[in-house]
Amino acid sequence: MKKSIIYAFCILAIALVACEPIEERDSIGSAISADKLDVKATPIVVNGKNGNMVILENHSPVLSAWNCGGAVSSKSYDTVMVVKTGSIDVAFTGLNPDGTKISKNFTIQVDVLSTLPTEYKNLFGDPTQGITSKKYVWDETAGAVWGNGGYLGNTSPGWWTNDKAAMDKEDADYGSEGYMIFDLNGMTLKKSNAAGTKTETGTASLDLSSKKLDGNGAVWASAKLITKNVTVLKGVAPNGGNAPVYDYDILKLSDSKLVLAWPEPGSGAWGTAWFWMFRKADN
Repeated sequence: MKKSIIYAFCILAIALVACEPIEERDSIGSAISADKLDVKATPIVVNGKNGNMVILENHSPVLSAWNCGGAVSSKSYDTVMVVKTGSIDVAFTGLNPDGTKISKNFTIQVDVLSTLPTEYKNLFGDPTQGITSKKYVWDETAGAVWGNGGYLGNTSPGWWTNDKAAMDKEDADYGSEGYMIFDLNGMTLKKSNAAGTKTETGTASLDLSSKKLDGNGAVWASAKLITKNVTVLKGVAPNGGNAPVYDYDILKLSDSKLVLAWPEPGSGAWGTAWFWMFRKADN
């Protein structure tokens, strides 16, 4: 009899524990205000100067969203690369457990571009060699400098082609002697006609993760050039009402050559794509 009573009490105790409100055991925690954020961004020092590799740290109980000079991350702790010098804006947005968002904005100082991928050096210049901008012109050595061809097939204009001289007619604003300057300071892109009377300036960046393969599995495009508020020379979609084109597949990017392509919307393999052939200017 006593054993039965003890057994009954055990069952009752287990039932009471099981009936504890789940809200009490699985509390999501409380939200914090923006002034309680404990976040920082620290440039890695190289030879006594702040380099462009930046350590991000979030010591607060919130999810992370960083924008550090254009470099983004969603990690609490990360190292990102900034590709410009000077005062760098850092924006942090935190997501509280209750779904509310809080933010903090501050600046850091980057003195030198201590780390820079080869692609950036090829496009903008190598600051370790004292070169922080590069000038590009139409590549007359390619024969056809602009035109269309097969997407994921051609690597230069293959169907309707135009040589450098034809660009005086095809691009009346900038002509065959137009040029572009990619400047690492601010990552700007400026295009101009030969006389300098017609210019446009915006920004340019590289997406090194954007690769495209051809039908045989070989790399057709190694990266993407993304421009803002400016296009490359003759950067339009001729079959799309000459709408500006701001994103370009990079087919070649060396110290002296820049080859770009853009597929018309909906194009599959060997659909219509447009091609631009540039080279580094001699002066």
